[in-house]
Amino acid sequence: MEMAHHKTITVDAKINIYFCDPRSPWQRGSNQNTNGLLRQFFPKGTDLNVFSQSDLNAVATLLNQRPRMTLGYKTPAEVYLETVAFTY
Repeated sequence: MEMAHHKTITVDAKINIYFCDPRSPWQRGSNQNTNGLLRQFFPKGTDLNVFSQSDLNAVATLLNQRPRMTLGYKTPAEVYLETVAFTY
């Protein structure tokens, strides 16, 4: 249901929306990688209700600030600052 209105979003935002083929995890590389990273903090079956929002935010910060091989071992923030922030 999360993308039930994709046609409206496509028109309103003037962007194309693409969906991965079913049973094709290689088309969802970022998603699969993120799931694996999250499992390091929260093994499968973990009850997330025992964690506070602060705990979840701390994990998100750790994951979002880690260097990426695909970015030349820079963080997304570093690449953003180099490429986008100074174009204004």
